[in-house]
Amino acid sequence: MSYTPPDVWIWDAENGGQFASTNRPVAGPTHDKALPRGEHPYQLHSLATPNGQKVTILFEELIEAGHDAEYDAWPIDIGEGDQFGAGFVEINPNSKIPALLDLTGPEPVRIFESGAILLHLAERYGAFLGDDRPEMLSWLFWQMGSAPFLGGGFGHFFAYAPEKMEYPINRYAMEAKRQLDVLNRELAHKEWIAGDDYTIADMAIWPWYGQLCLGGRLYDGSDRFLAVHEYENVVEWAKRIDARPAVRRGQRVNRLKGENPAPLPERHSPADFD
Repeated sequence: MSYTPPDVWIWDAENGGQFASTNRPVAGPTHDKALPRGEHPYQLHSLATPNGQKVTILFEELIEAGHDAEYDAWPIDIGEGDQFGAGFVEINPNSKIPALLDLTGPEPVRIFESGAILLHLAERYGAFLGDDRPEMLSWLFWQMGSAPFLGGGFGHFFAYAPEKMEYPINRYAMEAKRQLDVLNRELAHKEWIAGDDYTIADMAIWPWYGQLCLGGRLYDGSDRFLAVHEYENVVEWAKRIDARPAVRRGQRVNRLKGENPAPLPERHSPADFD
């Protein structure tokens, strides 16, 4: 079906498929809703999407490594529009998860965007930064720039668009496979993406590209469609990360439904995983 764009785009609130109710062309809150606050110095408001998992995995890795990084994790149900509540918009004007409130100092500090949160916490504790900082930062920002092509591009048109369209699926499948090849070539000669050390760059990349290579966890059938078995180095790297206990826990936090892993909508202490 062909489409001729109008001279001036007009928002059709019904035209958006599965996400029609959560997307809009304006920013700001739609309703008053305060955020809850727990007893820990970090208050995370998120959802167990790939971007949300990056942060909960880091928190659990920090705790596993012996750091005092206890946190409260509160769910933001984007399907219900929680991200447009006034309390959430106050800590993330972009209305996207995850968002963190850091209460460790005299005044609350907000941090939004998953990469910024990872870097903030890793630098705070001097952990998971690796010995080669420029290499680690390069891969961290590679992920931030590349994942929209995988999620908003390939994933949207392959799994969520109201109808299947050949051109965008082919366009973004090509880019997804190119990105997997980039990772595969790098991981052919090193254990972790930034070198000898497991870093926040691995934690940022894995929820997107690692889970894509582990049975199509991101989008049903995508592993077959993209022939992810061809990227053997990425698959092995993904399996190593998936086996880490902290990663297993981090995947559950702010997960609202499903069976594998089991959901844990809120997280307030290590005992919540029992």
